Amino acid sequence: MTPLLRRLLALPALLALLTGATGAAAQEKVLNLYSARHYQTDEALYANFTQRTGIRINRVDTDDAGLLARLKSEGSASPADVVLLVDAARLWLAESEGLFQPVRSSVLESRIPATLRGQDQGQGSQWFGFSTRARVVVYDKQRVPAADVDSYEKLASPANRGRLCTRSGSHPYNLSLFGSMLEHQGPAATETWLKGLVANMARAPKGGDTDQIRGVASGECAIGLTNTYYLARMMRSTAAADRAVMERVAVMFPNQSSTGTHVNIAGGAVARHAKNREAAAAFLEYLSGDDAQAYFANGNNEWPAVTGVKLDNPALLAFGAFKSETIPVAKVGANQVRVQQMLDRVGFK
Repeated sequence: MTPLLRRLLALPALLALLTGATGAAAQEKVLNLYSARHYQTDEALYANFTQRTGIRINRVDTDDAGLLARLKSEGSASPADVVLLVDAARLWLAESEGLFQPVRSSVLESRIPATLRGQDQGQGSQWFGFSTRARVVVYDKQRVPAADVDSYEKLASPANRGRLCTRSGSHPYNLSLFGSMLEHQGPAATETWLKGLVANMARAPKGGDTDQIRGVASGECAIGLTNTYYLARMMRSTAAADRAVMERVAVMFPNQSSTGTHVNIAGGAVARHAKNREAAAAFLEYLSGDDAQAYFANGNNEWPAVTGVKLDNPALLAFGAFKSETIPVAKVGANQVRVQQMLDRVGFK
């Protein structure tokens, strides 16, 4: 338990002693959480925090764009204490729009790798990644040789003409991947690569990541891009249709002999106008703890951001070890504006 959590646990008893207050209402502490994580498995994560600290969580759940719009419209009157978002591009955007505040925490700085948190401008990082997911290639193992998809660069090869399906290029999952490619290749090569992806489309971009996996299995396309937790969810499914999909497709972790596979994050931050700042910082520290990290892995099929956490998830274990890229996700997020301009130029919808 962190020192901050210990202080929070002791606070209600101290207040009761000093004021003579009794009853739950007099002692109750609250954390207002704005979350874009819409995973049912997170319920246990929040309940465990309340059980440990006595801090009740009021939660607002909506998508990332809705959360950011709400924070901006509420301004200084916003009740939000903590904001959870599910992509480096979204976290960077929120920081750039002044919606977060820096946090200086020895716990977070020791447990969350520097590459998985916002840049520290001298007052602490403004956001922290708490779980990771890889953006991988799924392919029809009956139609596509593995050698044709063992790097992101090869997805734009003429050998893959008419094979590729993907969700919108402007979706943050793809913006982050493309922002990563911009870091690795530079602007000219990245724009040429994006033009090659457009030329290789089997159909116009549509749907979500699960739709790309199903599209490969159905023969609509032969290659797709997906985040690993969508795959892991299908791998753990008992539904016959999901099992049939997984029997048809194979998974490739690209660029194992070069830069490594692109890895993105889900993360959190203290809201700029947080009224319960100490509780907010304690919640972020809690998310970096081993128990919470295990929830991310076993509940939602994400890898822990903290190294050394024991995995008990058969799908993640089945993926095995892989080489991931090492560039800071903050740099990836910062590239999204330039990438979007490239997408517009090459006609990637």
